[in-house]
Parts: sequence; structure tokens; C-alpha cells
Amino acid sequence: MVVTKKIQVSTNGNSEVLDITLQAEKAVTDSGVSAGTATLFVVGSTAAITTTEYEPGLVNHDIKAAFEKIAPANGRYEHEETWHDDNGHSHVRASLLGPSLTVPIVDGKLTLGTWQQIILIDFDTRPRNRQVICQIAGE
Repeated sequence: MVVTKKIQVSTNGNSEVLDITLQAEKAVTDSGVSAGTATLFVVGSTAAITTTEYEPGLVNHDIKAAFEKIAPANGRYEHEETWHDDNGHSHVRASLLGPSLTVPIVDGKLTLGTWQQIILIDFDTRPRNRQVICQIAGE
């Protein structure tokens, strides 16, 4: 069986980190799948999905600081030269992290660790309405 659910979130951009674990868990519960996988995919090229411990120091500072070192907002990007916009770093950051995550489902639950949450990071330079496709496959 394959079930597809959509998760909608509004973001502020600028490397905002959102915990979407509860929405993903609800999608799995509603699917009725007890064993399989859940794949979450954010639509768009300036946001990404991963897991982490969702705690203030990490999500409000450390992740943002790390990406600022890797792809600084004030750096020079050919993307910006081509399109005359300001989000070249957003595309680079999202590409490095990736748009999707797959989590095993065991006994009808996502197999996340005690301190492990699913996060969406919106790297764009403006607020956005994001759509995450949650495709659940299994039995």
C-alpha cells in the first residue's frame, strides 16, 4: 500500500527551523501502515529536511551559524548575477542538506530516537508557504 499525505507549513525564511515531527507522525498514523517507510519531500529548491535534536541553542544558533560558514548570505553567487535576486546562498544550502528524508515505520510508528525530531529548514530570504509531501509505503 502507498499513501500520500501533504503537510503545509508557513515559514519566515532566513534559515528558520521548524519541527514537523508531529505532522509526520499524524500522517503515518492516519495511513494505517504498520511496517514500511515514510519519505518526506519538501517541494522547492530553497528548503531542506533532516533530523536533529530540536532544542533552542541548536536550532536558533548552531545550525544557522554552520550554514553561514559554509554558504554565507553575503557571498557572491552566480545565481544572483543571473536572476538579479538575493537567494543564491539559499539554493546552495538547500542543495547541501537535501529535500528529502526517509524514516522506517515499525509497529505503526516512525523509528525516531528520543531526542530526534524531523525538521524543515527554510533557507529562502522571505516568508513562504511550504508543502511537504509525505509518502508512506508498506503494509
